[in-house]
Amino acid sequence: MPEELNPTMTQNFIHDFIDEDIAQGGQFQGMTVHTRFPPEPNGYLHIGHAKAIFVDFGTAEKYGGLCNLRMDDTNPTKEDVEYVEAIQEDIHWLGYDWGDRFYFASDYFEQMYEYAVELIKKGLAYVCELTPEQFKEYRGDVNTPARSPWRDRPIEESLDLFARMRAGEFPNGKYTLRAKIDLASGNFNMRDPVIYRINHMHHHRQGDKWCIYPMYDYAHPLEDALEGITHSLCTLEFEDHRPLYDWVIANCDVPAKPRQIEFARLGINYTVMSKRKLRQLVEENRVSGWDDPRMPTICGLRRRGYTPRAIRNFSERNGVSKAASTVEFAFLEHCLREDLNLTAQRVMAVLRPVKLTITNYPEGQSETFSVENNPNDPEAGSREITFSRNLYVEAEDFLETPVPKYKRLYPDGPECRLKGAYLIKCTGCAKDENGNVTEIFATYDPESRGGDPADGRKVKGATIHWVDAATAVDAEVRLYDNLFTDADPDAGDKNFLDCLNPNSLEVLPNAKVEAGLAGVEAPASFQFLRQGYFCVDNKDSAPGHLVFNRSVSLKDSFKF
Repeated sequence: MPEELNPTMTQNFIHDFIDEDIAQGGQFQGMTVHTRFPPEPNGYLHIGHAKAIFVDFGTAEKYGGLCNLRMDDTNPTKEDVEYVEAIQEDIHWLGYDWGDRFYFASDYFEQMYEYAVELIKKGLAYVCELTPEQFKEYRGDVNTPARSPWRDRPIEESLDLFARMRAGEFPNGKYTLRAKIDLASGNFNMRDPVIYRINHMHHHRQGDKWCIYPMYDYAHPLEDALEGITHSLCTLEFEDHRPLYDWVIANCDVPAKPRQIEFARLGINYTVMSKRKLRQLVEENRVSGWDDPRMPTICGLRRRGYTPRAIRNFSERNGVSKAASTVEFAFLEHCLREDLNLTAQRVMAVLRPVKLTITNYPEGQSETFSVENNPNDPEAGSREITFSRNLYVEAEDFLETPVPKYKRLYPDGPECRLKGAYLIKCTGCAKDENGNVTEIFATYDPESRGGDPADGRKVKGATIHWVDAATAVDAEVRLYDNLFTDADPDAGDKNFLDCLNPNSLEVLPNAKVEAGLAGVEAPASFQFLRQGYFCVDNKDSAPGHLVFNRSVSLKDSFKF
């Protein structure tokens, strides 16, 4: 197997930092490298998360360390156990495991509350009662410090109000708890940020126990410290938040001092990766669900036929850097095509069938041909397919009046090869009252079994695929294209919904496939000769109703 299809994480700037940290004299000298992947359970993971998973778990693997899975459930607004379970399933499917290190941020709510009380007692936090409108008014700008008339509220008064906030005495928005840092800071994240807010909402795990919830920038460093994380790896938008991360660690009596390191998140063209926007697509029925094969979600990609190895390889080959960039979706397809080319069994499937009758082939007769399953894998062996007088071929493989350079079937046209079977020559067709071709007629050369003429003559026509009408199995085939017509549907003031591709799904309900596919189940993948790579749909396919999704075409549009 080519090395690039079995990726291991290569050295990058994050690892350079880690090497320094664990070397002699480093801040984590002699310690086990410990990372974490902390998704918020408010939606399904997408391909951007796959990169973060690769970085977090892959870094731990590289250093023989540990990686925790933590649900960042500090905001009950959109969180749900459905998402928790889906996240676990996706990470396992990608090939990673967290052992017994599975945590919820809400497990630490009591400790976070106590740390907040500690900050108030130190004079480093205070209860503020600015309204959202006043917050905006008093925020200041680069030349003007922020203001808060509650900054000097007595410690005892803040302690009392904070306890009463927890007890549920006040409505949403009445009070917040703010860290007392620097109202004149050039980094607006440090201008006395809110670290607790009131939110009377049911929590998916804590129920109604809490009505105050910690803000992410306060909770996250505490969670890392409590779990003994050495390196908190996160995407670049948190770089400006790092001073606040370090401030929380420095001013709370935590058992560990993790280091935050930021890397550029993954951007891919022709899609969106905001969970809010992905949820909107689902809730407005623009797609069939989170696992719609057009979605960039991990479950959507899995349903479309993507493999864990292809996604991991894609993540590795994109690298880890500080520079934000947008990757072509075609490169993701290229990685899948590389993988499936090595592993997928070749079969014949006719997506838009028309009947082909070989008029000089004996009626009632049939025979079998042995065909290889995968030319790239000799151990894949071969299979038997049947052949008879009546076949199905693609409608596009016949033209009654050919265009220039057309080398497939047309009346009195060149001999064509039926893949692995015989040479045939088209003699005509039958049409219905509307002029649609309903049947193609041809003759075959009995001395050309296997596709080569006995006399060695040159065959000028194309090789076409087919299935035996007597044994073919009915199937529904779904052809997918980009969900958006615009390469950057998120750019500027565009409404991403206006960029939806109305032709992103084409359903072919009357396809015909080889008889050997009758009992296949997900996640089986195949190369349909001349068509592309297809997988069995993991939701809608059932015995007696085969459904195949096109994973990727045969043509590779990506250029290195």
